Amino acid sequence: MGTDKTKHMPRQTWITVGTAVVVTAIALGTAWAVFKPEGPPLADASFSLTEITPNADGLTDVTRLTYTLRRPATVSVYFLDTAQRRYDFRRDKPRGTGEASVDFGGVVDGYTTRGELVTGKVLARVLADGTYTWVVQAVDADGVANQITGTLTVTQAEAALPDLTLALGPRVFTPNQDGLDDRVQITIGLTKTLDENGLQVYLTDAEGTLRLPIAESTTSGRKPGEAGVHEYNYDGGIDLGETPPANGDYLVLATAEDRVGQRVELSEPLTIAQGGLPRGEIVLGEVTFSSEFVRLDDTLTFTLTVQNYGSAPLRTTGPEPGYIYSSMTENYNNTGFLQESGAFRVGIMCDTCLNDFPWRWSIGAQSGLTLIPDSQGRPQYYLEPGGVSVVTGGIVLDQIVTSRNPQYFWAGLIQEDVAIYNNKADPWLIEISPR
Repeated sequence: MGTDKTKHMPRQTWITVGTAVVVTAIALGTAWAVFKPEGPPLADASFSLTEITPNADGLTDVTRLTYTLRRPATVSVYFLDTAQRRYDFRRDKPRGTGEASVDFGGVVDGYTTRGELVTGKVLARVLADGTYTWVVQAVDADGVANQITGTLTVTQAEAALPDLTLALGPRVFTPNQDGLDDRVQITIGLTKTLDENGLQVYLTDAEGTLRLPIAESTTSGRKPGEAGVHEYNYDGGIDLGETPPANGDYLVLATAEDRVGQRVELSEPLTIAQGGLPRGEIVLGEVTFSSEFVRLDDTLTFTLTVQNYGSAPLRTTGPEPGYIYSSMTENYNNTGFLQESGAFRVGIMCDTCLNDFPWRWSIGAQSGLTLIPDSQGRPQYYLEPGGVSVVTGGIVLDQIVTSRNPQYFWAGLIQEDVAIYNNKADPWLIEISPR
């Protein structure tokens, strides 16, 4: 026969079982009340503090918002002042079922007050001192919505915005080391001192898909984030051998963020044109001189070929190919074509020359080059990428240095004030004989 074991259970056991059943029933009832599908999406919401002092002193700067959703919903959190002006902390953010929490340090979406003069665009700002109605609102997929409200008092809030000014030039920037508009000078004025990384400067495109940081000049004289003037000298990375950003329209964007989290940004347009790495060479490093023996006061001529194998046009200046220097003491300065930073020229050098490559020629005749006026409208001539040009010229050899006769003559491709390429290309031992 079966035995009913429950009849023999002790009274204490019955009490324990009964208590467990009651506790379980209460828990299930609470869970059902919170998560039942037919209830409003937002079950509860509260802030841990009812008063904050958002001034970054580490004391009551932050309160924690905790809320519970019965089901997935779009959540907004905002504050209303006494005039019912709305300040958004979160707006229409999709969130999942269950409990969520977020810290609030008094900073809401950017706003300005009537009559206030702010140079930059305010992206984030702390609430001003006062008492606000906080609102947590949830809307589910079916459009069912509810909200829970309360009050929050703000005192001792940081009042000063990290405003800034921004100026730059030139507006059309040609990072190709041609010596013309190769760098952009950026000047930023900061109204308040920030943390070391509080001020950031970027090159960005209109879509915001590109964000290249621009480093501050070491000669600015200001500590990072210090109030005052900060200077940036941007070269597009070309000085480090990096390919600059593609030609096009960009923005220089400056953002300033203080310790509270207030953030202001300002931007100015910048156009990049003719950008690229300048790369040229004397083809095969070969030079052909007219003779290894030249009589005194006769002309030594040469022929070589220059190629632009880079991605940027090569600016050049005269004298043009074919020019004959009338003596060994005449040089490019005498011709009126002074040294120009960034310009490419072919040069001839010799053992007894007192200056580096005193005889220089442009890397092509103007008829075979591209005319691109500079920002001031002055004509400038360029050998385009992939371009090849034959360069000729000559020097009247009117001096004999007995101790160095014969002596070596050779060619080089010079980017003035930058580098000498193919230095000592194809040396020829040339003797100058008396008449």
